Amino acid sequence: MFETVSENRCFDGVQGVYSHDSDVCGCNMTFGLFLPEEAAEGPVPLLWYLSGLTCTHENAMTKSGAQAWAAEHGIALAFPDTSPRGEGVADDDAYDLGQGAGFYVNAVQEPWAPHYRMWDYVATELPRLLFNNFALDEERQAITGHSMGGHGALTLAMNHPGRYASVSAFAPIAHPSMSDWGRKQLTAYLGTDTDAWARHDATLLMREGGFAGPVLIDQGASDQFLDLLKPEALAAAIAEVRQPGTFRMHEGYDHSYFFVSSFMEDHVSFHADALYR
Repeated sequence: MFETVSENRCFDGVQGVYSHDSDVCGCNMTFGLFLPEEAAEGPVPLLWYLSGLTCTHENAMTKSGAQAWAAEHGIALAFPDTSPRGEGVADDDAYDLGQGAGFYVNAVQEPWAPHYRMWDYVATELPRLLFNNFALDEERQAITGHSMGGHGALTLAMNHPGRYASVSAFAPIAHPSMSDWGRKQLTAYLGTDTDAWARHDATLLMREGGFAGPVLIDQGASDQFLDLLKPEALAAAIAEVRQPGTFRMHEGYDHSYFFVSSFMEDHVSFHADALYR
């Protein structure tokens, strides 16, 4: 089960924060869930939002402005954490490894393997908890994310055909097997066998066949991490396989939540079109 940390009235719906003991991660986990007012009458569609490096469930929940647009369309929003946390959970002094940097994979290397199973957490355990306890329509899901979370959204969507009606990303880590934001973490969590990395690389997955639905990617042209993100590789892969979708480069925008919030309305509307189609 889960415990209620807080619930606040928000755009005529409820923004909740909840915690639970995760069997997958072996620790207590916290997540945010926004339910629009329509959820009082019955199950509503669900849009997953996966956050980036250093973030918790709280960053997008408080900074993205997503609830306003989700309420307009009658869509719920799930905000998972980015990693396991707590005493006894392995960590690293670097901001881009360990707690806050789970990278949405199932670690098999020590000391990460006992807790760092964010793939199974986001793909299996947390959905089961949400659909069993809240008014959510399991048949209507979509997924988005920012940076490391954009990487997670794209890879989860392409690895689970038929689950998500649509996928989008803000400044995703687009080609981690060829980037310092990727090779470091994939080696630490998964080991040196690069074949094991392929299912966690959006560019490679796109080249192999893409996503059976609409895709939207937004990237800031003044993003300070542009060389690490490698959006050009993903854009080329989208073109190669003629993936239905849109890739947009925005002049002057950086990697921050000012960028994310500027285009959040577009993303929620994009997913609403797919969820209600």
